[in-house]
Amino acid sequence: MGEVDGVNAKIAVLITRLVGSMWCAYVFAIIALIGLRPALKPGGEGIIAWIAQTFLQLVLLSVIMVGQAVQSAASDARSEQTYEDTVKIIDALNVHTDGGIKDLRDELLAAIAKIQSP
Repeated sequence: MGEVDGVNAKIAVLITRLVGSMWCAYVFAIIALIGLRPALKPGGEGIIAWIAQTFLQLVLLSVIMVGQAVQSAASDARSEQTYEDTVKIIDALNVHTDGGIKDLRDELLAAIAKIQSP
């Protein structure tokens, strides 16, 4: 909630978090199942219409939102790991960083000097 400014934005974030939870998907599934019996009665909407118009719309809305949140978290973790790996590589290539390419260069120069000296 602290991530956004304004009352409308805070309400939107709250509703999104509530609807985008598996608990909400369970509640929606129960609501949809309550409507199944009237849908199957003669003159009711029928099983296909009930599945398409009630069950899928209610339940899958929350499930998809949960899935997107999980994918977003995984993507954020991958991005963070990529950043940390990049920082390590840049530090290793920096000639002014201890343990970096400077140390390797110094070792190579010492080895060359040792080979060249009689």
